[in-house]
Amino acid sequence: MALKEAKSSIQVIERMMSLLDALARHPAPVNLKQLAGDTSLHPSTAHRILGVMVESRLIDRIEPGTYRLGIRLLELGSLVKSRISVRQEALPFMQDLHYDIGETVNLSVRHDDEVVYVERTAPRNSMMRVVQIIGARAPLHITAVGKIFLAHDGLERCAEYAQRTGLPGYTDNTLTDAEALAREIQNVRSQGYAFDNEEAEKGVSCIGAGIYNDEGRLVAGLSVAAPSDSLNRDWAQNVTKAAHKLSQALG
Repeated sequence: MALKEAKSSIQVIERMMSLLDALARHPAPVNLKQLAGDTSLHPSTAHRILGVMVESRLIDRIEPGTYRLGIRLLELGSLVKSRISVRQEALPFMQDLHYDIGETVNLSVRHDDEVVYVERTAPRNSMMRVVQIIGARAPLHITAVGKIFLAHDGLERCAEYAQRTGLPGYTDNTLTDAEALAREIQNVRSQGYAFDNEEAEKGVSCIGAGIYNDEGRLVAGLSVAAPSDSLNRDWAQNVTKAAHKLSQALG
């Protein structure tokens, strides 16, 4: 039964992709009959799948029975483009920062209520467990860069994040109280950088700063992670300077 359901799900995805490809071939909105013919799908099947795609904003319904590619695809495409360009541009700046400080340097982006680590430079003898694999995720409130994103959102949206997630604790230092997090975010907004004080992992602290694109939009964050007993808080100037240079390189 499970195998049958899996095959059915894959078939739906394949049909969805064929509809997207068909829409991409037409510069103008396309009616249901044309899409069904292009994809060899029964009109009722095409209509059902198109309805789900409209709900997820992958396509737009212009009028009953007429469709075009949706704005969500543009949003996702822009996100992919920004992440690729940031990663490519960031490596030299990350390497310079790593050379100056001698500690782990991370590049991360936001996905919903988490940061995702997309690049890392680290000393060969680094024993820190944090971000051992590119693609690791962490909640916004336990990371320095995550706090940068929350500060950029503002206090109202930060409060919504706190209510939505419940601020789960990861160490004794994790900010699990909404008011405490709000005070921290205020500090981040005023100073322009953020600290993770053993909030994600005991014994490890971080300093993070934001990276902005040519439109002034916060697209990523740069952070230095080090054993807490060797992290120098004055490195905040190095991190913010590197992030500023990277932002300039992006336009």
